[in-house]
Amino acid sequence: MLFIRSISMNYPIRNVIFERIKRLGGVTTDLDLINSLQKDNISILEDDFNKVLLDLEIFGLIRVGWITKERKRIELVN
Repeated sequence: MLFIRSISMNYPIRNVIFERIKRLGGVTTDLDLINSLQKDNISILEDDFNKVLLDLEIFGLIRVGWITKERKRIELVN
């Protein structure tokens, strides 16, 4: 499991990404989400990013669909 280090705590990257999707209004693209994470100096490999999205989708928290061959649409499930 991947973690993001803070001054006082470790946060699972899964939680960080889920909270970021919520902060972005519940609907975003994979590129916008990665750019948002990078603004806060959070870098993640593409394979790890896709695994986290898959985990969140399996948990029923988000839905991921394809916009184009290379871009994904990510939305919260109500």
